[in-house]
Amino acid sequence: MITATLRQPRVAEGERVGWRGWVALVVLMLPVLLVSVDNTVLSFALPAIALDLEPSSAQQLWIIDAYPLVLAGLLVTMGSLGDRFGRRRMLLIGASGFAAVSVLAALAPTAALLIGARALMGVFGAMLMPSTLSLLRSIFTNRDQRRFAIAVWAAAFSAGAALGPIVGGVLLEHFAWGSVFLMSVPVLIPLLVLAPMLVPESRDPQPGPLDPASIGLSMAAMVPFVWGIKELAVHGLESLGIPLIVTGAIFAVLFVRRQVRVSTPMLDMALFKNGAFSGALLVNLLSVISLVGFLFFVTQHLQLVVGLSPFAAGLALVPGLLAMILSGLTVVPVAKRYAPRIVVPVALTFSLIGYLGVAMSTENLWMLVASFVSLGIGIGAAETVSNELVLASAPPAKAGAASAVSETAYELGAVLGTAMLGGILTAIYRNSFLVPAGVPSEYAFDARETLAGATHAASELGGPVGDALREASTQAFDAGVSVTALIGAGLVVLAAGIGATTLGGTRSAPAVEH
Repeated sequence: MITATLRQPRVAEGERVGWRGWVALVVLMLPVLLVSVDNTVLSFALPAIALDLEPSSAQQLWIIDAYPLVLAGLLVTMGSLGDRFGRRRMLLIGASGFAAVSVLAALAPTAALLIGARALMGVFGAMLMPSTLSLLRSIFTNRDQRRFAIAVWAAAFSAGAALGPIVGGVLLEHFAWGSVFLMSVPVLIPLLVLAPMLVPESRDPQPGPLDPASIGLSMAAMVPFVWGIKELAVHGLESLGIPLIVTGAIFAVLFVRRQVRVSTPMLDMALFKNGAFSGALLVNLLSVISLVGFLFFVTQHLQLVVGLSPFAAGLALVPGLLAMILSGLTVVPVAKRYAPRIVVPVALTFSLIGYLGVAMSTENLWMLVASFVSLGIGIGAAETVSNELVLASAPPAKAGAASAVSETAYELGAVLGTAMLGGILTAIYRNSFLVPAGVPSEYAFDARETLAGATHAASELGGPVGDALREASTQAFDAGVSVTALIGAGLVVLAAGIGATTLGGTRSAPAVEH
């Protein structure tokens, strides 16, 4: 049983918490809001960053991916360290570092330095996210209350994503793009003040010895694997993608072998024998890939093709993000009555409809808005159910490690969504793009690299040549969108199939104590 500080009495398994637990939930939502705001704002700020820092197409992807790549490599380690040294302590360290590095990112003068700052944000972000979810597991031991708390946790991601475009749009229209990173400071200061007073400390009462070898192997497995996926998606078979993936797979095997052999593993591999645990992780992974892949192209389409301002583009996405929040909350009573193997596939059917709507047409703005609403309904409900299953399937003492695995699926999905769907979209754009006659070579190179480069070149050229360049780039981009939308639809179908076959037929599956 997880111990708590004197500020909050120890809660027996299944006991309902009072007002202090719900106030602690509000405090824990602050870093969740921050991370989701950061991800959404960055997508909207990317065109402004591209025009100011002039990154290459690969650097654009790295600006987005550096954070989740580092974070994914460290999540299991930080979750395990939280179990050992205290989850609240890791949360506070992560919040302090994240705020400081966000200021550095805001002031970055080059694309390379911005990528470096984003990577350092990943180090501290890895301390934040497993801590929030695992602390919920220790605070809300009652299954019904925990299910609702996790729904709020998932809704906070969507709320932050909804808030990000609005606040970010206002900032981008009045200030430089660096202002979007400075939002973390006013969000994290209340967390640093209130968390020590309201959030109880928790840790594994028998953590076992620290295992540096397992820490090294987990990073050696995750970083090259995710990097390889990115390289393969962007540069194809001629890149280092396959060797990197193979390297990551080798270290993953070594990591698993060590966890099986040591007496106190950093990550209990017995968790993965639980079908609900493994199935829920895969649903999370595939759902996030499809969601992030959608946001990658729709944010560019709304601003660079439709011609909306960052603020107007953010407003266009708000209905879908609100739908994600509401579906995540309203699925709670539904999940109490119906089995996850039914709820998750039904929910993901809405996401499938959304992606098919995008594949059929990107020309109609309202069609895009409606498609994102449908996508959001499915993702919001499926994520709430699957996240609750991940925590419910793990013993309380290993809440940090289980939460870290769940967060790893989230962040790996974010990387793959950008690298796979974003990389495929970029490849199709380049192969489909035909430079119109009369475009100077110095403009043609930038236009081939990215849609932002083509839009900037078209504005610089102006006249019939600029109009022709803008039209050619739009057609090439939309061709890529149609293909990636169909791939996203396929991922949703796969997630629904996994949910139907692995998530079980009961409404409640208690954790197995180890």
